[in-house]
Amino acid sequence: MLLASGREADVFALDEARVLRRYRAGGDTAPEAAVMAYVAAAGYPVPVVYAADGPDLVLERLDGQTLLEALLFGGIDIDSTAELLVDLHDRLHSLPARLRAEPADRVLHLDLHPLNIMLTSRGPVVIDWHNAAEGPADFDLAMTALIMAEVAVGPDADLAERSRAGLAAFQRYAEPPRASQLRRALDVRRVNPTLSAVEKAALAHAATLVHTRAG
Repeated sequence: MLLASGREADVFALDEARVLRRYRAGGDTAPEAAVMAYVAAAGYPVPVVYAADGPDLVLERLDGQTLLEALLFGGIDIDSTAELLVDLHDRLHSLPARLRAEPADRVLHLDLHPLNIMLTSRGPVVIDWHNAAEGPADFDLAMTALIMAEVAVGPDADLAERSRAGLAAFQRYAEPPRASQLRRALDVRRVNPTLSAVEKAALAHAATLVHTRAG
């Protein structure tokens, strides 16, 4: 049974405890599963990975709702949402890189926003590790801020207003990323094949909403 469809993957129910996440473009999910296993071993909240085979991941079936759903329907306020986002970044960036030798490098999610956080009976759980990489922590912060800013300049007026407020709150609690890392995030989003031409055209406008520091 199909449970959800995103920009890159479909999620199917296998049984009460497991789901199948299948990437429509194919590929190898082994690197994603390896990152999830690494952060899970350090106590970071991710779904249990049962198997990774080609474009398919068999994962723990989570209860609850996304952080975005909770925000939209009154289950959590904007400041609490921002604090949770920052806390999840901080916890992730406390982990040393799994592969790279640079002391300052950290594990990066690179898609950490309210739609990829599930509020479950065991607490918040971060999903969708397809874009995970390693590098400076503020690159991850820049990517989150830019994605929120994209929604803030989008066509849905109500969602845009909420996202502007959410971005402002997020950047009150998080240290602003270096300008160089925002430019890097912008470059990555410009070549993202899941974004439409209209969304890509709005990226520069979105970037102007993100506060940065020197560098």
